[in-house]
Amino acid sequence: MFDTADFTLTAYTANDGENLAVYDWPLAEGSAQRGTVLLVHGLGEHAGRYHAVAQHLNAWGFAVRAYDQYGHGQSGGPRGGLNHDMRLLDDLADMVDATRARTPEGLPLVLLGHSMGGLVAARFVAMHLRPVDALVLSSPALDPGLNAVQKVLLATLPGIAPNLRIHNGLNAQYLSHDPAVVAAYQADPLCHDRISARLARFIADGGPAAVARAAHWNVPTLLMWAGDDRLVQPAGSAAFAAAAPPGVVQSQCFETLWHELFNEQNAAPVFAVLHQWLAGHFPPRIVTK
Repeated sequence: MFDTADFTLTAYTANDGENLAVYDWPLAEGSAQRGTVLLVHGLGEHAGRYHAVAQHLNAWGFAVRAYDQYGHGQSGGPRGGLNHDMRLLDDLADMVDATRARTPEGLPLVLLGHSMGGLVAARFVAMHLRPVDALVLSSPALDPGLNAVQKVLLATLPGIAPNLRIHNGLNAQYLSHDPAVVAAYQADPLCHDRISARLARFIADGGPAAVARAAHWNVPTLLMWAGDDRLVQPAGSAAFAAAAPPGVVQSQCFETLWHELFNEQNAAPVFAVLHQWLAGHFPPRIVTK
């Protein structure tokens, strides 16, 4: 599936006994660490798909940790399921605590969330569940773009059949302009196309709730989104950017790109913006002998 030479894969056992698959991309021995980035992946995928992102972050001096969310990848739970409304937020709190414990004292912890993972990370920060030093949002699912029929279904299904899982409606063809990325996703046995009624409601409710808190944002945040996104509505990110304090939130729309910014054919400008923002907030450490 993917090369494990550069990262370790371990299991974290949550309070309810479910296991979460945890990935760590450590820095080379002797490298000066600038901080740790905790990655939160999107709907239907898994953290192993962020190997290239982790390698960039490692090269810039950041240790990287990620995990497969509940119901995804190699973690426990039915594919696309959600056993209670706070599940994904509780798991992120556990991961933040565990990651803090292994990060050298005084170094920053940065959350980086993509798509549904961006929504989870934004809600986590908005609800002040744990302090983090900074947040990066990549094409966050702040507006799922529900039609009238979907809104009616979400008003009824979670109460009747919260665990009913159906196709998540995502068209993998629009992940990236790079055909190789799409083909790899479609062939990946750890990716799935399921979503439960409860998880769908979490996404539908969570996006507007995060946008509603944007004006009060106080955590340094980099928000990047695809202007030609076909999987989540760019309007959600645009609304957040318009409401957020500009001194706290830096926003960048990549007008012609599709959903997976880091996996686009020309992702260099995306990585350049991320690199510049991280360097401005967390400059390299000067190691004295």
